[in-house]
Amino acid sequence: MDALHLKPSKITEELLEFNRKLLSSYSTLQKLKEVDVGQTPKEVVYSEDKLKLHRYEPIGERSCETPLLISYALVNRPYMIDLEPERSMLRRLLEQGLEVYVIDWGYPDAADRYLDLDDYINEYLNNCVDRVRELSGQDRINLLGICQGGTFSLCYTALNPDKIKNLVTMVTPVDFHTPDNLLTHMAKSVDTDLAVDTYGNIPGSMLNDSYNSLMPMRLGVQKNLGMPNQLENEESALSFLRMEKWIYDSPDQSGEAFRQFVKQFFQENRLIKAEAEIGDKQVDLANISQPVLNVFGTFDHLVPPAASTALGKLVSSKDYEEMEVRGGHIGVFVSGNAQTVVAPKIAQWLIDRDS
Repeated sequence: MDALHLKPSKITEELLEFNRKLLSSYSTLQKLKEVDVGQTPKEVVYSEDKLKLHRYEPIGERSCETPLLISYALVNRPYMIDLEPERSMLRRLLEQGLEVYVIDWGYPDAADRYLDLDDYINEYLNNCVDRVRELSGQDRINLLGICQGGTFSLCYTALNPDKIKNLVTMVTPVDFHTPDNLLTHMAKSVDTDLAVDTYGNIPGSMLNDSYNSLMPMRLGVQKNLGMPNQLENEESALSFLRMEKWIYDSPDQSGEAFRQFVKQFFQENRLIKAEAEIGDKQVDLANISQPVLNVFGTFDHLVPPAASTALGKLVSSKDYEEMEVRGGHIGVFVSGNAQTVVAPKIAQWLIDRDS
């Protein structure tokens, strides 16, 4: 029954209940002292400029000799994979006996305006790979890239196939010009040169507003109307606020890297044409012949399935596998399914190819 046909008494009842939940939410928020994220113990094993490389010990018996390095996107913080113990893909991987390293790109400031994709991929990412190789004594390591970090990982592996043993990509854009790619429709109209020349670094808050505008009802109206339900008790309130903290904890983007990424990938779709250039090197995904596991979300509005599954026809891997997860861009990592199915699948896939 829609609102136009509700009896006045019913409307009054629902408004009173909503008001009660608002008051309860206020009481809950007063009790909370800290919104803690990224609780899994770690150590810094390498740092350079703003970047830090964290190492996580396996929980229980080690099951895989080859360590796993995770590269997240620049636009958000990597603790998405470790929001809380019950919703931590990272912790699930550790429980499967993997040794995991995670790159924290840090928060660029004005001094980083001229960092470009060459700096991020051929320098920072390469240095992290070499550090993990050094610490583990392995010539080749496993690499897992998430979203933009997945695109970075594809470029890196294509340029350095001798350093990567197995590659996992998650919600990773490959074909940026699929008809249902909402981000590309928006990015195509952006005057990237004007934006970078005006701002220097691109403000993370501005990018967040852009993402939210893609689904204003779900990410705005519906979320705010449902907020009192989320904040009724401390446990659910903390889960909600941890997610909100991650959403709005968006680093600014180094101007030159942003300019190059938007132009080469979103606007010109060079990755699928073997025309993307990182520094003075050209990226050809056909150079990737190692095993690849490509994980994507059925309902991902930022990286639609077709944008990700295009990878299968571009790599030379004879061992290429796709995993479809019934979830959105973030649900792939934080849903119950992510804890019980996705992380164990990734771990077992890597274990099976460890010899």
